Amino acid sequence: MKPTLGVCYYPEHWPEDIWPQDGRRMVEAGLTWVRIGEFAWSRLEPAPGHYEFGWLDRAIAVLGKAGLRVVLGTPTATPPRWMIARHPDMLAVDAQGRLRKFGSRRHYCFSHRGYLEDCKRIVTLLAERYGRNPHVAAWQTDNEYGCHDTTLSYSDAARAAFRDWLGQKYQSPDMLNRAWGNVFWSMEYRSFDEIDLPNLTVTEPNPAHVMDFRRFASDQVVAFNRAQVDILRRHTDAPIAHNYMGRVTDFDHFKLGADMEIASWDSYPIGFLSDRLEASAAHKAAFLRQGDPDFQAFHHDLYRAVGRGRWWVMEQQPGPVNWAPYNPAPLPGMVRLWTWEAFAHGAEAVCYFRWRQAPFAQEQMHAGLLRPDSADAPGLSEARETAHDLTNLPYIGSRDGDVALVFDYESAWAWDTQPQGADFDYFRLVFAWYRALRRLGLNVDILPPDTGDLSRWKLVLAPGLFTLSPDLRAAVHSCPGTVLFGPRANSKTGDFAIPDPLPPGLPGLDVRVTRVESLPPGVTMDLEGGGGFVHWLEDMEGTAPVMRRRADGQAALVGNGPVTYLAGWPQDDTLRAILRDLCDTHGIETLDLPDALRKRDTDTLRFWFNHGAHPIVWDGQEIPAAGVVWKARAECYTKSREI
Repeated sequence: MKPTLGVCYYPEHWPEDIWPQDGRRMVEAGLTWVRIGEFAWSRLEPAPGHYEFGWLDRAIAVLGKAGLRVVLGTPTATPPRWMIARHPDMLAVDAQGRLRKFGSRRHYCFSHRGYLEDCKRIVTLLAERYGRNPHVAAWQTDNEYGCHDTTLSYSDAARAAFRDWLGQKYQSPDMLNRAWGNVFWSMEYRSFDEIDLPNLTVTEPNPAHVMDFRRFASDQVVAFNRAQVDILRRHTDAPIAHNYMGRVTDFDHFKLGADMEIASWDSYPIGFLSDRLEASAAHKAAFLRQGDPDFQAFHHDLYRAVGRGRWWVMEQQPGPVNWAPYNPAPLPGMVRLWTWEAFAHGAEAVCYFRWRQAPFAQEQMHAGLLRPDSADAPGLSEARETAHDLTNLPYIGSRDGDVALVFDYESAWAWDTQPQGADFDYFRLVFAWYRALRRLGLNVDILPPDTGDLSRWKLVLAPGLFTLSPDLRAAVHSCPGTVLFGPRANSKTGDFAIPDPLPPGLPGLDVRVTRVESLPPGVTMDLEGGGGFVHWLEDMEGTAPVMRRRADGQAALVGNGPVTYLAGWPQDDTLRAILRDLCDTHGIETLDLPDALRKRDTDTLRFWFNHGAHPIVWDGQEIPAAGVVWKARAECYTKSREI
């Protein structure tokens, strides 16, 4: 399947007489897909039970006639104002007990049953009307679940649903009290109706209570989405997607993604660099107009896993955004680079957000492919160039990773609940390991935590896992090389208690973590032979062979057979050295790439991406600033060209 391009469009924002011209210009630019409808509920149902689908009928017909394939969104992320009058208690409540009011978007609580029924009603009407429409070739549910911190709600509806969830899980208050350890501080309950939500407590709430609330909240998102998917399935054979976000870990994307054919995400590299990434001021300055070299790639690989191989970028940044602390413009060439990077990671489609910059409301400072006056914006020429190259590019394909990395949403919740160090963050830990692999020039496959077969990879990494799933435990010995577990791996039971015997409790590895320390910024525990641990370190005892030691003599890295354990958070250079040694052991070829240069192999091509503001010469070839070069892999083709 050859990758395609698309764009997000809001026909309800523009006079109807310019729709045909917009559709024609989209096709002329080489676009195939157009996503519409995800924020249009107030125009589809301006008053309760009063429907106006005519404009959407005409928009789909006009866009389809132009030669575009429509992705139709369900409008449940933006319920109209009259919905609040119907369900005054449907609004979410934040952890401080404050109501999250109407006037923006995502203003609903996932647990409100009345709102869910209204969502099912509007989705049913859309599915019945457009499910067999020849121009509607894909669907999107809602929009950006979890964005704006909207997964967790502390409303009355959430409290009632949480009590019911706990009742189904534990069956009796006595079982819950034992699981949570509620004998501590006299926290025992006599009935499920006594259990409140874990906010506004005098000091920290019981971590087992918080962890179950996080699981419950994730399940509510999955159930909300499944209700829509089930309706759509009855009326359409078109694939269904949801557009996830960057560094949103509040719900389990693997569980939600299991109900749909396609995973997609919304990629805003420059906004994310400023808004969602721990990095030095020098790093952020160096990549100010390009975005971090690894943040987008990490999410490409993550959502490739969530979609079981099928994934899109539903929204790609084409210029300055409006929502980050600072919003610089991309360097010339970066929009094209971001697009090609997605395709190199196996994306079926990349859709730019948005077609025309809005002259009104909250996103009027967010660039589009067109300016507000309909003139071309800089991103449009790069989209055109990419579309032109796609017509001449051979089959790209996908390719298994050289190594694999396990990612677990529950672990993110666990260490957010009990970090033990102010800067211990699960995403940050896993992303550091991912970056190290990319600096070594490796393709990376991301795996869910219940993976049951590791036979495809000679090196599998699993840092910071809250618990070790039975499937993953059983799969460890299927790995033909090494499974490297990292700090805090398997350090708690599912009920958030320290296990006995002590962690990590890894198969075939006699080692126990007897003490942990969190280190403040600027403090390092040196290792023998160079390098060091930062943020976190662990003392161990046991008979497992020691592969590296700390400067104080304590074991730092131990291993036996396929199982290896790293008892600390390594500095970046230290981690790369450890991973390089493991790769060398198993015959995995590595590189030592500059900060800005990244490599990605596909079935047929080798891509080089220069995220830097200056050209890079690598292996005798110059890669332009903000540029992409591809070369046919020798075993497949012999030609090369610069994109």
